[in-house]
Amino acid sequence: MRSRSQFQSHKKSTILPLVCAAAFFSLLLFGIQSSFFSGRINRKIDLGKEKVQVSDLSPQELRSLAEFQTRVQQCVANRGLGLTAHLVDLCKLTLKFPEGTNSTWYNEQFKVFEPLEYHYDICDAILLWEQYRNMTTVLTREYLDARPDGWLDYAAKRIAQLGADKCYNRTLCEEHLNVLLPAKPPFHPRQFRTCAVVGNSGDLLKTEFGKEIDSHDAVIRDNEAPVNEKYAKYVGLKRDFRLVVRGAARNMIKILKGSNDEVLIIKSVTHKDFNDMIKSIPNPVYLFQGIVLRRGAKGTGMKSIELALSMCDIVDIYGFTVDPGYTEWTRYFSTPRKGHNPLQGRAYYQLLECLGVIRIHSPMRAKRKKDWSDVPSREMINRAHAAALHFKRGPDGQLGQFGSCKVWGNVDPDNSGPISGSSDMSDVRKHSNYSKWETMPFKSIRKEAQDHFKQMEGVSMYKIDGNKLDDLVCVRHSVNSNG
Repeated sequence: MRSRSQFQSHKKSTILPLVCAAAFFSLLLFGIQSSFFSGRINRKIDLGKEKVQVSDLSPQELRSLAEFQTRVQQCVANRGLGLTAHLVDLCKLTLKFPEGTNSTWYNEQFKVFEPLEYHYDICDAILLWEQYRNMTTVLTREYLDARPDGWLDYAAKRIAQLGADKCYNRTLCEEHLNVLLPAKPPFHPRQFRTCAVVGNSGDLLKTEFGKEIDSHDAVIRDNEAPVNEKYAKYVGLKRDFRLVVRGAARNMIKILKGSNDEVLIIKSVTHKDFNDMIKSIPNPVYLFQGIVLRRGAKGTGMKSIELALSMCDIVDIYGFTVDPGYTEWTRYFSTPRKGHNPLQGRAYYQLLECLGVIRIHSPMRAKRKKDWSDVPSREMINRAHAAALHFKRGPDGQLGQFGSCKVWGNVDPDNSGPISGSSDMSDVRKHSNYSKWETMPFKSIRKEAQDHFKQMEGVSMYKIDGNKLDDLVCVRHSVNSNG
């Protein structure tokens, strides 16, 4: 009989080659995988335009992007209602509509029907939409103060009927803006856990999402969409925020119908007629910060999603016509009207869902189990975001959460600034709680919002208008003064 030591020695000598073989096979497999992705990218991407070479990414970063892209592809296959995602390289993919899709929207400018495939860079997309989770999307006084020539150049763009292309008379511009210009952000990232963004599509009448919509922590609606008992089972009754364009803003009183706490966010510009209206109503009213970026979807609904993402952990969208088969936009409260870019919008919203930005609710999904397991997890998104940050921004990607800050400003902790408003407001407005969001004690907001503010070291981030991803205005507050 062999001794115990002889048996152990024989066992080790048997296992060791197996371990070495397994390690060699893993390295070989990873090497093939890395070469495949690197070769595929080097053939497809003009690396001269990128911040770093693909070969500069670590094996872990390559794997994170590859896994994320594969999950996005699987998600589109599961949730896209016929759409498919075709991988081009480690960042780029193409969404294609199924064969036989009827393209009905005609582009009068280019004399072509809407295409049936759309090209996206998901590395750029994830950088952009993760930015929104940390941003302020309401125009504030601190932004105008911090931005170079913010008052002279930018403020003038937000005031209609100014009679000048610049604010040469700052006092006059302040008179136009004061009534809706808070000193600092009235809303914070992570302020709400769940938000419902309710569009105006006639598809809402095919479902009964009303109670589900009202169960959210905050509900965001668009323009003149009515909220009443007639449509309650379809769109709910809860009303917290409303994003309004220039035309709808003229009908504020009719739109509000006694909803004194509903916050109005004006999408475009303000002018004297708006201000006169604002001075007579009790509601909080602010101006959307005015981000101008190329989008894969158009309309107020896209801006509502941007607004929601800057305040909410989870963004559910309803009433966005995203199911196949429609030929025009409709409204649940008025006669149908001809729409624009329906296929492009549907493809982009599907991409956003599979990037973990939004969750889509629609008639064709109404009876399906609410299962989001095929959407990338927050951990997977974070890993892919870090890798994309390094790949797209090079050394700047290693600068942490403030690497995108091109302009810095500071707020005096002893001076919180004026509350929005003016001396000639009506008594109705003066004696209402229109300023409650600006005076809300920091300790009363959601713990996750407080924690995020501290993690950001008291810095508020704003996008500078334009098509660059990485130009932010950052304003530093005192964390202690908000404690």
